[in-house]
Amino acid sequence: MKAEYDLSKMKSRKNPYAAKLKKPVSMRLSEDVVTYFKGMANEAGVPYQSLINLYLRDCVMKHRTVQIAWPSSKV
Repeated sequence: MKAEYDLSKMKSRKNPYAAKLKKPVSMRLSEDVVTYFKGMANEAGVPYQSLINLYLRDCVMKHRTVQIAWPSSKV
């Protein structure tokens, strides 16, 4: 293998995988939620962030929606 390569004549191109890269986000999760996913991730042998991402991706693929029922206030 050469010690040095001349890369000045190479044409640049966009990364074809750039659109599929993950976007870093910060979010606040309840401690029990994190503990739950860490436990499941430990059993599965994957990082818990990856497991949360897989779960959310499954929600996207199945078009799940959140059903929130706020308790009615009695006055």
